[in-house]
Amino acid sequence: MTAAPSSISFRERIALYALLTSLTSLSIDALLPGLRQIADEVGTAPPLSTQHIISLFIFGMAFGELFLGPISDALGRKKALVLGLCVYAAGTVVAMLAGSLEMVILGRFLQGVGVSGPKIATRAMIRDQFEGNDMARVMSFMFTLFILVPMLAPALAQGIITLSGWRTVFAIYLVMAMVLGLWMLIRQPETLPVEKRIPFRPKLLFSNAARILANRRVLLLIITTGVVFGAQLLYLSTAADLFFDAYGIKETFPFYFAALATGIGLASFLNAKLVQRLGMEVMARAAFVALAITGFLMLFTTLLWTGHLPLTALMAFGFAAFFAIGILFGNLNAMAMRSLGQVAGLGASLIASGSSLVATVFAVVMGSFYNGTATNLAAGFFVAGIISLILAELALRSDASPIEALR
Repeated sequence: MTAAPSSISFRERIALYALLTSLTSLSIDALLPGLRQIADEVGTAPPLSTQHIISLFIFGMAFGELFLGPISDALGRKKALVLGLCVYAAGTVVAMLAGSLEMVILGRFLQGVGVSGPKIATRAMIRDQFEGNDMARVMSFMFTLFILVPMLAPALAQGIITLSGWRTVFAIYLVMAMVLGLWMLIRQPETLPVEKRIPFRPKLLFSNAARILANRRVLLLIITTGVVFGAQLLYLSTAADLFFDAYGIKETFPFYFAALATGIGLASFLNAKLVQRLGMEVMARAAFVALAITGFLMLFTTLLWTGHLPLTALMAFGFAAFFAIGILFGNLNAMAMRSLGQVAGLGASLIASGSSLVATVFAVVMGSFYNGTATNLAAGFFVAGIISLILAELALRSDASPIEALR
């Protein structure tokens, strides 16, 4: 384990990691109020739609995560993070200057590739410095700060979009990437010593990747994480349309979005307080059961109302589902990273990339059933809860021994 020098405090580290990680959420949530305006300005290009501005961003992340994790193991966490921020900045410029939906989506894909740098590198930095329940606690604190983004971003972005258009949001992305990159370069020390780095050789890379994916526990937790993330992505890709189509809500959408996001924030804060006492596996099991029960009750109520779920019920069930998802975020990542040992960068890469691919498939398939009601969202929560509960139980009964890296 590598201890960070005293020049940067624990609180500053958590704040920096949270803000770097928040680029992912910010890149999704701040654009939600502007999706309709983007469609009006640049038009549509069937079969592409504005929903793909969200889903193909995640798809880009899946590609970036495959490469930036191994790069962080070979060159160090900071260099991988800077490389990712540079690609993110390039994609931001492409989308900001785009004159068609295809170019917006291309820029978003590049943003997704680039944002995986901060996402992967920060997780690997945490794995370098913390273990077990301590790692789950740090990730929960990070997600508690991180959750302020979806709570505030849509409301702030809607005001910005109203005043100066959706392209200004991309300009803000660019400034944030530059500021965070400088902060990290100046204040954050490298957490991976040179002697522990793994050369970037394709044959060695594939061999270590095969060892990771052959680990039953890690593989099952990758799929589990993807299914849970897929339930959230399903909501993100359809939320703006759902609130407008089913409830006629447009201008006040960011406030409803923020209210539901508090569920994840409160859960992350609670998890940070309880995980060392109860353990991450106990917390995760309770959250899986809660997500499955919430999804079932929401689906039953929605069908009872022939698809027209009352707004108060949507908010209540949504809050409960996101509370369960908030408990799972920090714990699932820590549980999956626990067995990675010397291959934390590559392992974090495979976990993030694999879960992003699973999430994208889950959200696209479930989203294809969207019919202007909350039915497919309720079904998504229920299916995600059941599948993730079963897979996690199988994973937790598997060997948790650290994976040794080939060099």
